[in-house]
Amino acid sequence: MISNSYSKSLTVRLAFITTILIFCVLKNVNAQWLVYNTFNSGIPSNNVYSIAIDLTGIKWIGTSNGLAKFDGSNWTVYNSANSPLPSNTVYSLAVDDLNNIWVGTSLGLVVFDGINWTLYNNASSGLYSNPVQAIIIDNSNTKWFGVYNIGLAKFDGISWTIYNVSNSGISANDVRCLTIDSLYNKWIGINAAGVTKFDGQNWTVYQAGSSGLISNYPTSLAIDHSNLPWVATANGGFAKFNGSSWIPYWTGNSNLPDDKLYVIAIDQQNIKWVGTQDSGMVKYDDVTWKVFKTSNSGIPKNYVVAITIDNFNNKWIGTINGGLAVFNETGIVSIKDDEMPLNNFRLFQNYPNPFNPTTSIEYRVASSEYVTLEVYDLLGRKVAVLVDEYKPAGKYEIEFDASGLSSGIYYYRLQTESYIETKKMILIR
Repeated sequence: MISNSYSKSLTVRLAFITTILIFCVLKNVNAQWLVYNTFNSGIPSNNVYSIAIDLTGIKWIGTSNGLAKFDGSNWTVYNSANSPLPSNTVYSLAVDDLNNIWVGTSLGLVVFDGINWTLYNNASSGLYSNPVQAIIIDNSNTKWFGVYNIGLAKFDGISWTIYNVSNSGISANDVRCLTIDSLYNKWIGINAAGVTKFDGQNWTVYQAGSSGLISNYPTSLAIDHSNLPWVATANGGFAKFNGSSWIPYWTGNSNLPDDKLYVIAIDQQNIKWVGTQDSGMVKYDDVTWKVFKTSNSGIPKNYVVAITIDNFNNKWIGTINGGLAVFNETGIVSIKDDEMPLNNFRLFQNYPNPFNPTTSIEYRVASSEYVTLEVYDLLGRKVAVLVDEYKPAGKYEIEFDASGLSSGIYYYRLQTESYIETKKMILIR
């Protein structure tokens, strides 16, 4: 018979080993899949509606419970309780030339410059408090918004212009998706009304029955390397525009596994990536099809509503009830620390964590300052001083040996004249 003490010891050791294995998988940049959810990260919801990548590589994630910022290590969450966000439901995101984040919510629009928030509502714009379902930014930094029951909104930084069925050739006022081609044509996906093209003066409407489209319910638009638009639809698969009509791909004429689609994205190799409601993510290279589902891949759910592709060809995938996934067939590529601009202070998560008895702590110093790096226990008592000296700008790494400490939670704090940050680490013996 196994004693209770031995059983408890075995349980602790197995838990420790499991934690280390999970952490190692998350650290392995050669892995094809990573998943971030409310259990293993700071993401505020497992319903991810939109994803944008700013000019510094930081990921912004729109969820059903607020806006999340992820720098590769740290999560920051903005919601209606701690910021001017008018709603916690974030439908759309875009980044402008000044690295401002434009956020479309279920109750209007807000822009965040990293410090200040500006809200656009019925008192300051033509958007009112309607859901902002799509945002695109053109080459002149003019913003275009698809707004529920308002139509297409244009903002040049000073004035607003609203295009709707009463003053333009747009086919309806419920704009769901937008994109811009290299000739600056705006392609507008409109709920129950197909796709409209706007060249700045003329409006051209494409609808099912007259253009090759199977469905009048577009959900996402993208431009391929030949400057041709592709549209995903809610019940008719997706289609490519050949310059005069739409060529459809659906379950009846292709290997597409699902006609209910929510997003289409095109990568650097001109490969199309499509998110479905019930069949995961589909890869189409114009010849072959490949389906990534929970049964054959690391995707956390088969309900995919957002796909954004970064400069390293990693696919950032938003799911319903499954959180955020990252995928790269050749292995996920992360920005190496040496490639990151040294323009701010930063304290990284120690590795490994949990640890026994040593761990490494890395930090960055943006300017020459006096630096302290100290370790505290749960009661706030200082148990170690790792750094206490003047440091020039640079990247540093130090090993912490906790041989004289007991198992438990500890905090390490980096402090300079202009910066302070604290992180948690776990010592398990």
